[in-house]
Amino acid sequence: MNPATRSIAGVEVGLMLSWMSGRVLGQYDLLAIDGDDTGDALYFVGPNIVGLERRHGFPASEFRLWIAIHELTHRAQFTGVPWLREYFLGLVEQGFALANPDPRSALDALSRALKDVRAGRNPLSEGGIVSMMATPDQLAVFRDAQALMSLLEGHGDVVMSRAGASEIPGAKRFAKVLAERRQSAKGLAKLIQQALGIDAKFRQYAEGEHFVEEVERIGGADLFSRVWEGPEALPKLDEIRAPERWIARVNGVAPVPA
Repeated sequence: MNPATRSIAGVEVGLMLSWMSGRVLGQYDLLAIDGDDTGDALYFVGPNIVGLERRHGFPASEFRLWIAIHELTHRAQFTGVPWLREYFLGLVEQGFALANPDPRSALDALSRALKDVRAGRNPLSEGGIVSMMATPDQLAVFRDAQALMSLLEGHGDVVMSRAGASEIPGAKRFAKVLAERRQSAKGLAKLIQQALGIDAKFRQYAEGEHFVEEVERIGGADLFSRVWEGPEALPKLDEIRAPERWIARVNGVAPVPA
C-alpha cells in the first residue's frame, strides 16, 4: 500500500478499536503465537466494568463474579472439549487462506450489496463489512464461525445465569441491563455497529441462548451435550436459528422445512 492508503487504514483501525474498547467487559483469548497454540488468557476491562457498576448501582462483588463466570465458561469449553480449540483455529486459518486482495472481488461484493439494498435487504446485517465483502467460499467459513460463536456465547450466558443464581441475587437485573445496553445504539452509532459486525455479535448471544434453552426443553441436558461430540455435531447457522432442525439431524429424523 502507498503511504496515504496506509495512513487511512491506520486511522480506520484506530477508530474501530476505540469504538469497540468502550463496549467490552471481558474476553477469553486463545493465545496462538509463533506456532504455540496451547496457551490462553482471560482479560477484564476494569474501567468499563467499574463504569457500569457506578452507573447502575451494581454490587461490585456480585457483578464481577457474574462476568467472570461467563468468561470462565469459555475457558471450560475450549479446555474441556478436546477438539474444539483445533477446530476453531482451523476456521481462522481457512478465513486467512481464502483472503483475496483482488479489486475485482471487491467490486463484485459491492455489486451484490447494491442488489441487496434494492431488494430491501441490509447487506451489513449478517456480519458487517466483513461478510458483505466476502466471497462465497469466505462466507461459508464465516457462517460456520458465526454458528460456533453463537453456540459458545449462548451457552456461556446460560451457564452464567444458572451457576451464579445462589451467589448472585442481582443476576437477572445484570442480564436485563446488558441486554438493553446492546440494543441502545441509534442513528450513526447504530450504523457503525452494523458496519463493524457488532450488531451481529450481539445477536449471537440471544440466538445461542435460545438454541441451548430450546434443545434442553425438548431433550434435556443429555441432548444438548451432543453438540460436544465432534465438529460434525455442531449446529449450522440455520440450525442455531431453528433448533428443531439440529434436533432432527442428530436424531436421524428428516429435517423440518425451514
